[in-house]
Amino acid sequence: MDIKIKEKFIARWKKHFNDAELPITFYYTDEEGRAELAKPGSLPRCVIAALSKIRDGKSYAFNADSVGCFGGKRYLGFAQKIMPKFEYFLSCGIPGELEGERYKKSPELVKKAMEHAPAFKAPARFVVFKRWDMLRESDNPEVVIFFAQPDVLAGLFTLANFDEAEPNGVFAPFSSGCGSIFQHPYLEIASSRPRGVIGMFDISARPFVPANMLSFAIPMNKFVGMIDNMEESFLITGSWKKVQKRVRL
Repeated sequence: MDIKIKEKFIARWKKHFNDAELPITFYYTDEEGRAELAKPGSLPRCVIAALSKIRDGKSYAFNADSVGCFGGKRYLGFAQKIMPKFEYFLSCGIPGELEGERYKKSPELVKKAMEHAPAFKAPARFVVFKRWDMLRESDNPEVVIFFAQPDVLAGLFTLANFDEAEPNGVFAPFSSGCGSIFQHPYLEIASSRPRGVIGMFDISARPFVPANMLSFAIPMNKFVGMIDNMEESFLITGSWKKVQKRVRL
């Protein structure tokens, strides 16, 4: 991690976003000791809930055994199989056997939707999570994740589109909370035009974040450009200053 980039962002974030929450980051590595290894059962089963510790400044590494949630394992790339009868779980369920989440109209529609689901296998044994200000020179953040209120999200959305000609420099795929902050933004790294991902629309994961908060995840190779653009973007205008007055932690 280039420490100059780290410090530049912290200074510019404070200048333009007041005391808004700093982002967290993650990256994959085979090297042990980059952060405390999360022991099975030591953190909430839902990875979204576990991230509250990272947001508070604690650093953790996860491996396949650290993650208790089947979906969390899958969207972090530590498992590829889908739970049995998933098409019923995501839709109408099976009376007396399986409660359905009813996020899709029918099992058949779930099967069709899964045809569009990207395949993802973790490229290394560990995934390391650190808040931005906890990063060291030895770290190599690959994805940056903001948990943001609407005004902050509007700023991030607009900044991500600042140097884009096409209107979809940010997208919001139908996905689990994990998918929107892990899998989708990680896969964007390899894109010729990396995009930001708005997420946390997952009803099951919503209780683990404040009511007025969504997520914005961006590949590091896109985020560096966003940092560079901050001082020539809308952030220096009176229009943003009116919004900035409302930005609080």
